[in-house]
Amino acid sequence: TGSQQEAEDLVQEAYVRAFRSWQQFRPGTNLRAWLLRIVHNLAVDASRKRSRTPHTEPVEEGDYYLYHRLGAGTAPEETDQVLERLSQGGIVTALASLPQQYRDTVVLVDLADFSYQDAADILDVPIGTVMSRLHRGRRMLKTALAQSLETGAVS
Repeated sequence: TGSQQEAEDLVQEAYVRAFRSWQQFRPGTNLRAWLLRIVHNLAVDASRKRSRTPHTEPVEEGDYYLYHRLGAGTAPEETDQVLERLSQGGIVTALASLPQQYRDTVVLVDLADFSYQDAADILDVPIGTVMSRLHRGRRMLKTALAQSLETGAVS
């Protein structure tokens, strides 16, 4: 989603939708895959919605005059700095640069530890498609990371 707040809102909306459509869940099937399918669909919808909204200009530094004057712009604590550095790392940037179909597959299989079959169910594609997307996604990720290392972008 690009931000932790949007991701949390997405998960919350997914739980609301899951509770509303609980009767559609088939007992004996993979509950986690069913829930992640709901999250995936909501993420795709949110992405489409963002792409339709006009781009806004960023706020200028001078617009924060009162904020800084009141002392709110003090340095974050050490743990906040570490978390910010980790969340803005080159790996996250490289992963975000992947096309969505490859990024979704890599995240489900490599980060969330889903089986190929579960990932196929969540993404609603054949298992062979998951395998090929995973291979291509990993290769693109490796290339992006290698390029960021050459330019010194990974911290």
